[in-house]
This record gives sequence, structure tokens and C-alpha cells, in this order.
Amino acid sequence: MTSSAPVTSSLCHPSLAQRATAAYLGLAVGDALGATVEFMTPREIAVQYGVHDRMRGGGWLNLRPGQVTDDTTMALALGEAILAHGRVLARPAAEAFDAWMRARPVDIGNTVRRGLLRYRETGLAEMPECEHAAGNGAAMRVLPVALATLGQPEEQVRHACRVQAHVTHHNLLSDAATECLALMVQDALGGAGKVRLLHERAHPLARRHPEFAFRAVRQQANPSGYVVDTLVAVFQALFDSDDFESCLIDVVNRGGDADTTGAIAGMLAGALYGIEAIPARWLDALDPAIRGACARQAEALARL
Repeated sequence: MTSSAPVTSSLCHPSLAQRATAAYLGLAVGDALGATVEFMTPREIAVQYGVHDRMRGGGWLNLRPGQVTDDTTMALALGEAILAHGRVLARPAAEAFDAWMRARPVDIGNTVRRGLLRYRETGLAEMPECEHAAGNGAAMRVLPVALATLGQPEEQVRHACRVQAHVTHHNLLSDAATECLALMVQDALGGAGKVRLLHERAHPLARRHPEFAFRAVRQQANPSGYVVDTLVAVFQALFDSDDFESCLIDVVNRGGDADTTGAIAGMLAGALYGIEAIPARWLDALDPAIRGACARQAEALARL
């Protein structure tokens, strides 16, 4: 019990709170920025926009400028469930996701839909393990888990990641990616730099699961919803850039599942570089209700 006081104290440090907020706003900014070019190829993006670097809206979902998709709204739904119960629990997460789906979100992934329909039918908040569930849906929404488990032992963090993931995605590669991202966010919030994230998180992930191996010189263009494609694109953009803006522009202009690569890159870059690094033109264009919800939830989750 004597070790808990310093952890609680550190969570209230303004710089950490600001980075937590930056991670959440980075998630939403990356989501909204990438949604415009989701499912486009890099060539199509270049022909239509040159370089896509502003909040345009539109895209296949015909969004308003600054409007987010399921990446952000599922994270917020999960965060509310965590705050209501003080920890990550499967059934409250499933209920929150089910309520989210009933509210008719602008988009929903097939694996997420299957998991939630099964929950409605059976009441079971954990999907069976499945080789076809290696999508990025659990990874994109993991940020509230990372914030809520700050200061906890690594295995508890990993367990909490799996609890929320298995509501819809029960797959070894999905688990590995989701856990890695949560721990990277926590490391960055604690002051770790990009080099440490590379050597202590990204490289060990690739050693355990060679599918995630990547090289900066090999560009992952048009990444699919497969979680390996997603993380390779995000890691290349993150580790081959030096600021929030260039990281996000790099990853969303690869096209493909750009709202999710943008969201994940945004949460990592936000945690790394802080709120002041997010371009004001992107923050100002973000849906005001979403911007407020992300900021409030980031602070509340960090206090847990």
C-alpha cells in the first residue's frame, strides 16, 4: 500500500494530465482527418487533394468537417463504462458498446457488429477465439484503458486490454497490438521518447510476432483493417517523423483504413508531443462536443 501514494500523486501532475488530454484529442483529430480519405489509394488522394492536410469532411461517409467516426465514439463509450465502474469490466463494456450500436453510429466494423449481436443473443461478453478476428477494432478504442490503468503493473494493463478487446475481437494478433499500444501510450505519458518506444515496445512486439516487423524505408501504403497492416503503417509514420503534424499527414495520406491509422497515430503522437503540438487549425475544426468529451474523459480516467 505504501507504493500507491506516489503513483496517485504523479497522476495529478499537470504535464501528465495535459499529455493524457493530448492523446485523446489526438485520437479524435486523427480520426476526423483520416475519415475523408478512408478507402482511397495514395494515388487517388494525390490526384484529388495533392496532400490531404486539413479537415475537409466528406469521404465515403459524407461527414462534416471535424466529424469523427467509430474510432473515437467507441473509445468514449468504453471510457464512460470504465468511469461508471471504476475499472475495466467485460459486461459493462459490452453494454456500452451495445448502446452505442443502438444509437446508429456513422460506421461500424463487421467484427464489432458480429460480437455485439452475439452479446445481444447470448449475454456472453467474450467472443470465442477466432483467427478471422485480427481486425483493428479493439486497438483503435484502447486509449481509455491505457489512461485508466496508469500506474498498474504491466500484466494488469495487458489483462484489462484483453477484457475490452474480447467483447468483439478475440485474436492473438489483435491482443498483442492492443496491449502494445496501451503500454506505448503509458510510456509516453510517463516521459518516454520515441527511441524508447521503438526499442522497448515496437521491436519486442515484432520479435514475439514477426508479422509486425517493419522498416522505415518500406512504406505500408493503402493499409487495410487487418491489425498488422494498421500497426505497420502507424509505426512507420510515427518513427519516421519528428512532430505530431508530419506524423498524421504521413499516415492518412497512405489511404486505406485512414480513419483508424489516423486515430491510433494521433493518440500516440499526442501522448508523445503534447497538446501544444496538435495544430490549432485541426483542433478548432474538431466537433466541439467531441472535443469537450475527450478532454473531460481524459482527465477523469487519469484520476482513476
